[in-house]
Amino acid sequence: MRALVDSHALLWSMTNNPRLGAVAQAFIDDRANDLYVSPASLWEIAIKISLEKLEIEGSFQTTILDHLAPNSVETLNIEPRHWVELLALPHHHRDPFDRLLAAQCRADRMKIVSADKVFDAYGVERIW
Repeated sequence: MRALVDSHALLWSMTNNPRLGAVAQAFIDDRANDLYVSPASLWEIAIKISLEKLEIEGSFQTTILDHLAPNSVETLNIEPRHWVELLALPHHHRDPFDRLLAAQCRADRMKIVSADKVFDAYGVERIW
């Protein structure tokens, strides 16, 4: 099964944070699933680090980016089909990062690993 991993789910899975739901953790741990992260999520994490709203141990490279490949998480590039889908989305939510994730999921028929219920309004199936 293919799914996009939201930024908080990615961070929580990396740190074994108990806020990550058991269903989401099991999904992430199941190597039969294809996991993706959006550059929008990586950008969001980088912004929060630079604004000192998020602290990580080590550098962005070693703590975040170097974690992806060994854990079978691929980057889902932002493609024109995602922008087309984004423009068609209703305005249920103003967060540009979440809107782009919803558009990527819809355009590529993917689920999302996220605690954020806003994705339900966009018709994106959440794993949590």
